[in-house]
Amino acid sequence: MPLTAGIVGLPNVGKSTLFNAITHAQVEAANYPFATINPNVGVVEVKDHRVDDLVKIFKPKKTIYTTFEFTDIAGLVKGASQGEGLGNQFLSHIREVDAICHVVRCFDDPNITHVHATIDPLNDIEVINLELIIADQQSIEKSLGKVERKAKAKDKDGLVEFALLSKVNEVLLAGRSVRTIPLDKNEQEILKSYHLLTAKPVIYIANMSEDEVKDPENNAYYKIVKAFAESENSDVIAICAKIEEELSQMEDEEKAFFLEELGYTESGLDKIIKATYHLLGLWSFLTGGPDECRAWTFRKGMKAPECAAVIHTDFQKGFIKVEAYHYEDIMKYGTEQAVKDAGRLRIEGKEYMVQDGDILHFRFNV
Repeated sequence: MPLTAGIVGLPNVGKSTLFNAITHAQVEAANYPFATINPNVGVVEVKDHRVDDLVKIFKPKKTIYTTFEFTDIAGLVKGASQGEGLGNQFLSHIREVDAICHVVRCFDDPNITHVHATIDPLNDIEVINLELIIADQQSIEKSLGKVERKAKAKDKDGLVEFALLSKVNEVLLAGRSVRTIPLDKNEQEILKSYHLLTAKPVIYIANMSEDEVKDPENNAYYKIVKAFAESENSDVIAICAKIEEELSQMEDEEKAFFLEELGYTESGLDKIIKATYHLLGLWSFLTGGPDECRAWTFRKGMKAPECAAVIHTDFQKGFIKVEAYHYEDIMKYGTEQAVKDAGRLRIEGKEYMVQDGDILHFRFNV
């Protein structure tokens, strides 16, 4: 399945406009191999110039980019953790995503009423974060008693887990998110099973006016969002959701011209996707040939058999070895045969750590 990001935000901050842009740009259902696309899910292609370059070389019958899912998470208002708005339904949707894209209003417009009657980005952020913190704190408190009994019985794992949950609970009670806690690998693994909302990485999306998005540092609201994001080591991206919606309805040539007119090198949506990839530690490996050129998403640090499973689990089960060379090699030498003749194609085994931009051909036997 593809990686997913949940789009959250208070009413009238531009969340729906951004999601409209995503759904207009989404891949056709026929090109989406996983399931019927739900109404609140937008599946977009992750544009990759390396795939385009391979297409020029291999001239394949089919071209497939990797995809990314955005889930529009509605119903978040003050009191969501107590069931207000869509309450628990909203929180359950959040638990299922890998990262959170938090849209914050950073523009003035008397024609668009703010739910709190005033533009205050920091308050908007804190309202949502507090609801997530309260929900996590309730979840941890329910588990503490059970884990404490294991700890009192001198269970080794129970002692470690109880100490960790106690630390997490203190942070939540202080009104801070779990992602602000330095955790070692073992602690991260323990907390995975709790699906804590505030442990998920966040990108803050500052939604600005068309005039101001070109120079966000001159926007006072943006500076507030940026300062808060930096305080918890999160990223912030300035966009204009209205522009993104317009771009999503254009053909590629018209879109490129419009971006050039605006002085942009890429759309805000592309920036969000790239930032989310970086946030989640995602890379892409490539496959190329006369039948198909394709990009595949994997997590940084995965070995060859794990990447083989991204294509098909049988590839991992019967993994023998992998032929590997890099995108830069084929761009330098021009053809796959020339890459081989130059000695740049390698045969790697099960311990090979796949790199971003590797072009792979798996050998397997099932």
